[in-house]
Amino acid sequence: MLCTALLALGTVSCQKDRLNPIPDTALSDQVVFASPTRILAQVNNLYSYVKVGGFYGGRFQIFSDIRANDFINRTSNAVTGLTVWNHTLTEASQNDVINTWGFGYAAINQANVFLDGLDANESKFVAPLFPAGYTATANNYRGEARLLRALSYYALLQLYARPYADGNGSKPGLPLRLKGETTDANNNLARSTVAEVYTQILADLTFAEQNLPATYPAGANPSLNVTRAHRNTAIALKTRVYLSMGRYADVITEANKLVPAAAPFVAPTGVPHALSASIATVFAPTQETAESILSFPFTAQDAPGTQNQLAYYYLPTSLGGNGEYGLNTAAGGILADPGFAATDARRTALIATSGTESFLKKYPTGTPYTDKAPVIRYAEVLLNLAEARVRTTNSVDPQALALLNAVRGRSNPTGVYTAASFASASALTDAILLERRIEFLGEGIRNFDIMRLNATIPGKGSVPAIPNTSTNYVWPIPSSELAVNTLMTRN
Repeated sequence: MLCTALLALGTVSCQKDRLNPIPDTALSDQVVFASPTRILAQVNNLYSYVKVGGFYGGRFQIFSDIRANDFINRTSNAVTGLTVWNHTLTEASQNDVINTWGFGYAAINQANVFLDGLDANESKFVAPLFPAGYTATANNYRGEARLLRALSYYALLQLYARPYADGNGSKPGLPLRLKGETTDANNNLARSTVAEVYTQILADLTFAEQNLPATYPAGANPSLNVTRAHRNTAIALKTRVYLSMGRYADVITEANKLVPAAAPFVAPTGVPHALSASIATVFAPTQETAESILSFPFTAQDAPGTQNQLAYYYLPTSLGGNGEYGLNTAAGGILADPGFAATDARRTALIATSGTESFLKKYPTGTPYTDKAPVIRYAEVLLNLAEARVRTTNSVDPQALALLNAVRGRSNPTGVYTAASFASASALTDAILLERRIEFLGEGIRNFDIMRLNATIPGKGSVPAIPNTSTNYVWPIPSSELAVNTLMTRN
């Protein structure tokens, strides 16, 4: 019947290959590992899965911030996070609960498929098609894949699982999928514990640290030290992971690889990460400073997609955004905190007013919204180390104070602290937590800090606070997973 119809149209002959063509742009799994160029294309594709707009290209950072109390929803649009903001999510919430899980596991599976393919084809990596020493290059790529897998698992843990602090990681975590799935044969997989997932994350990051390049060559694209993982990326992410687990001595061990004992704080090996002189410079196009350890790039031809973009959510319409969320100016919001000085550059350079409202302009590019999506900066490593030192020494630690002042003093030179500013170690810890809240506003870190401390999610406006005993303290497991994984349990 199909052939008859095609012949009647006079368009094609009844050849079987015309009925089931192989697209010119698609490569079968028999040849995708046949050349260095094709393998590199797959590596770049791994980043595309993680930086998709519905995951780490914008929405994940936004969801992680709007759960707390520094942003006020202005549009009541369920598509752009209203139910995340007001904590009314259900298992069937498509735009957040279902999509974030789906995008996260798609990124994980893509990494797994790639890793499986590298292992299966390793015998091919020899001359004449491959240069001498390509085994080391293949291990570089394994490091990138495992780092991206670790980043994805870490992100999902922060939304769909109880904090590590609740039961020392003994609560249900995530299905730990470590092999590529190309069929639905292995859908059924029980949840590993939170601790088991963190153990895998750390194993992936340690492998990445051992196998990633220290830097990308000077003759390569200069953006690569920001947009692709290197050794310091793995180390920096380990400081975040250990902080989330409350393993403060390990935070110190990792951070000491990147942070000298005294100022000036410049990473001594690998990419020479350092604080930029101005916070405004960090977020000015092209957002490629020595402070940026990993950010995901976009272009007009490779944009985050409709209603995913950071600037779309946070910029007012007068500056090219959609003003989905304004900053909370009421008591409890960050703008009302006396520790956030009116003269602080993070306020004067990165916050805009429109009428009586305030908006974040950390992402300044309107349509087509090509601001990089931040993952981790050197400023975070400094504050991770500062907090870990205070918590391990239980003192007003001098190095912790210097690290805190390095970040704070850049934007608020008159607001730096002395040891006399703090009556106790806990007071210094509180100052570091406040500094994190100010410094990383709109970068998706606020929820990390709330969850790792097993703290109450603050209320805002008409939305009540969410105690850590509440069922909606973490997101529900999506109905899409429950429908296909018979071993999955609900939150």
